[in-house]
Amino acid sequence: MQEFAFLLVIMLLVMGGYWSFFVYPRQREFTKRQKYVRSLSLGDEVVTFGGMIGKVVEIDGSNRIAKVEIADGVIVRFVIASIVSEYDAEKLNEVPPLSE
Repeated sequence: MQEFAFLLVIMLLVMGGYWSFFVYPRQREFTKRQKYVRSLSLGDEVVTFGGMIGKVVEIDGSNRIAKVEIADGVIVRFVIASIVSEYDAEKLNEVPPLSE
Protein backbone atom coordinates (compact mmCIF):
# COMPACT_ATOMS: atom_id res chain seq x y z
CA MET A 1 0.00 0.00 0.00
CA GLN A 2 2.87 2.38 0.74
CA GLU A 3 4.33 1.72 -2.70
CA PHE A 4 1.04 2.71 -4.30
CA ALA A 5 0.93 5.95 -2.29
CA PHE A 6 4.54 6.71 -3.21
CA LEU A 7 3.81 6.04 -6.90
CA LEU A 8 0.75 8.29 -6.71
CA VAL A 9 2.79 11.14 -5.20
CA ILE A 10 5.46 10.77 -7.91
CA MET A 11 2.80 10.81 -10.65
CA LEU A 12 1.22 13.95 -9.18
CA LEU A 13 4.62 15.67 -9.06
CA VAL A 14 5.33 14.74 -12.68
CA MET A 15 1.91 15.99 -13.80
CA GLY A 16 2.37 19.22 -11.85
CA GLY A 17 5.78 19.77 -13.42
CA TYR A 18 4.40 19.12 -16.89
CA TRP A 19 1.58 21.58 -16.27
CA SER A 20 3.84 24.30 -14.93
CA PHE A 21 6.52 23.99 -17.64
CA PHE A 22 4.44 23.28 -20.75
CA VAL A 23 0.72 23.95 -20.42
CA TYR A 24 0.57 27.08 -18.25
CA PRO A 25 3.11 29.16 -20.24
CA ARG A 26 1.22 28.43 -23.47
CA GLN A 27 -2.08 29.42 -21.90
CA ARG A 28 -0.55 32.64 -20.57
CA GLU A 29 0.93 33.51 -23.99
CA PHE A 30 -2.38 32.74 -25.72
CA THR A 31 -4.29 34.98 -23.29
CA LYS A 32 -1.76 37.77 -23.75
CA ARG A 33 -2.05 37.56 -27.55
CA GLN A 34 -5.87 37.51 -27.37
CA LYS A 35 -5.86 40.69 -25.27
CA TYR A 36 -3.60 42.38 -27.82
CA VAL A 37 -5.75 41.31 -30.77
CA ARG A 38 -8.87 42.63 -29.06
CA SER A 39 -7.18 45.99 -28.50
CA LEU A 40 -6.15 46.46 -32.15
CA SER A 41 -6.99 49.83 -33.60
CA LEU A 42 -6.52 51.58 -36.92
CA GLY A 43 -2.98 52.73 -37.56
CA ASP A 44 -1.30 50.12 -35.35
CA GLU A 45 1.86 48.60 -36.78
CA VAL A 46 1.69 44.84 -36.42
CA VAL A 47 3.70 41.67 -37.09
CA THR A 48 1.99 38.53 -38.42
CA PHE A 49 2.88 34.87 -37.95
CA GLY A 50 4.49 34.96 -41.39
CA GLY A 51 6.75 37.81 -40.33
CA MET A 52 5.03 40.50 -42.38
CA ILE A 53 5.04 43.97 -40.92
CA GLY A 54 2.31 46.43 -41.76
CA LYS A 55 -0.16 49.03 -40.60
CA VAL A 56 -3.80 48.17 -39.81
CA VAL A 57 -6.10 50.15 -42.10
CA GLU A 58 -9.42 48.38 -41.50
CA ILE A 59 -10.85 45.89 -39.00
CA ASP A 60 -13.87 43.73 -39.75
CA GLY A 61 -14.72 42.34 -36.32
CA SER A 62 -17.73 40.30 -37.47
CA ASN A 63 -15.60 38.27 -39.91
CA ARG A 64 -12.43 38.53 -37.78
CA ILE A 65 -10.40 39.97 -40.62
CA ALA A 66 -7.99 42.89 -40.57
CA LYS A 67 -6.78 44.71 -43.64
CA VAL A 68 -3.10 45.53 -43.29
CA GLU A 69 -1.09 47.83 -45.55
CA ILE A 70 2.31 46.19 -46.06
CA ALA A 71 3.59 48.73 -48.61
CA ASP A 72 2.27 51.95 -50.13
CA GLY A 73 -1.02 51.01 -51.76
CA VAL A 74 -0.64 47.25 -51.06
CA ILE A 75 -3.37 46.10 -48.70
CA VAL A 76 -3.58 42.47 -47.61
CA ARG A 77 -6.35 40.78 -45.64
CA PHE A 78 -5.30 38.77 -42.59
CA VAL A 79 -7.26 36.66 -40.17
CA ILE A 80 -6.99 38.59 -36.92
CA ALA A 81 -5.72 35.49 -35.09
CA SER A 82 -2.62 35.51 -37.33
CA ILE A 83 -1.48 38.86 -35.92
CA VAL A 84 1.17 38.09 -33.33
CA SER A 85 2.22 41.37 -31.79
CA GLU A 86 2.80 45.03 -32.30
CA TYR A 87 5.84 46.02 -34.34
CA ASP A 88 8.61 47.34 -32.15
CA ALA A 89 11.94 47.81 -33.93
CA GLU A 90 13.88 48.01 -30.65
CA LYS A 91 12.61 44.62 -29.48
CA LEU A 92 13.49 43.07 -32.84
CA ASN A 93 17.02 44.49 -32.62
CA GLU A 94 17.53 42.74 -29.28
CA VAL A 95 17.28 39.35 -30.98
CA PRO A 96 20.77 38.16 -31.97
CA PRO A 97 21.33 38.00 -35.74
CA LEU A 98 21.56 34.70 -37.56
CA SER A 99 25.08 33.35 -37.82
CA GLU A 100 26.88 34.46 -40.94
